Amino acid sequence: MKYDVISADGHIDLIWLPTDLFTANASAKFKDRMPHVENGPDGPRWVSKNGAQFGLVNGMGSAGRKYVPGEIYRSDRMASTGLYEDGKKGIRRLTDPDLRLKDQDLDGVQAEVLYGVLGSSGRLNDGEAACEMLGIYNDWLHDFCSHHPERLIGLANVPSHDMKAAVAEVKRAADRGVRGIDVANRPDMIPLYEEFYEPLWQIAHETKIPVHFHTIGGRSPDYTKMTPKIARRAFATHITGFQMHMSYMLIQLMFSGALERYPDLKVVIGEAGLGWIPYVLEHMDLEWEDQFKDLDLKMKPSEYWRRQCYATYQTDLVGIKLLQELGEDNVMWGSDYPHPDGIWPDSRDFIKKELGHVPAATRRKVICDNAAKLYRLQ
Repeated sequence: MKYDVISADGHIDLIWLPTDLFTANASAKFKDRMPHVENGPDGPRWVSKNGAQFGLVNGMGSAGRKYVPGEIYRSDRMASTGLYEDGKKGIRRLTDPDLRLKDQDLDGVQAEVLYGVLGSSGRLNDGEAACEMLGIYNDWLHDFCSHHPERLIGLANVPSHDMKAAVAEVKRAADRGVRGIDVANRPDMIPLYEEFYEPLWQIAHETKIPVHFHTIGGRSPDYTKMTPKIARRAFATHITGFQMHMSYMLIQLMFSGALERYPDLKVVIGEAGLGWIPYVLEHMDLEWEDQFKDLDLKMKPSEYWRRQCYATYQTDLVGIKLLQELGEDNVMWGSDYPHPDGIWPDSRDFIKKELGHVPAATRRKVICDNAAKLYRLQ
């Protein structure tokens, strides 16, 4: 397979999965606690027994919102390809392997790294059932990617609230040759500097499987307690500040010392943007030099970043200006298909606009070679 562009951030959303996937495959103990589909005022919706709402079947974005023409430009652009109309007809372009490749071709992409349903595991609000749900999803994902393994790179989903279950799932994924694991990033998750994560760091180091944390933003405000005007302001603040919360994840990871203890551990921060990272790296270096050399770090935090960490982005003009500080080997582009803040099906235009002036060798690393090396596509 010849690769020129690899998207290091694409999505498989729960709402686009087969509607009986979880109920048909869950054990008897969990069958009635799984996400399932019920009819709603706007059409079929994914829900759970305890009141969780996952969104409209084949809806817009990870939350399965109703597509409203003229509300979000990028969604209108996606809609122009027939994506949402196809969804209403039961044509699941995201989760049919052959149709997924057609959408890659439409965007000029030869392969995608696929993040999964981890946000849904938190919304389920049932930790035990969430582990079952993720295992079912991983089985489905393995089959899905097996149709085109050179173009579909699925990340096995593991919980962050149950480390015993997480390690067991990593081992199961490793036996199947998975090329990455995606850890549930939740607003209430235990900080990464806690000893709780030591088994995860160790198994990832031993298996050499990259660990991924995808941005989810902070806890959503309760818009129901606000006037429409204030709610709109709150929503704008929440959406715009979404990626900034990943700075805490990076700082927690760095000062945990995990990257020092486990030099074969690779960590990817998904869809968090780039521009903020050089400042955080510089500030961590400063604080480490000034007062935290007693921590389990033998190098500057920025040196661990260069050795073991990656960030993905879809559009970031400021970040591209800072490639020298970020490290051209540590950045991977992604389209974020099919989310409303993504750039599908216009990735060629964005790449040309933002990377057209960058040296060809550097540009190729960002849009292809870094991902090809990390996910063993070379």
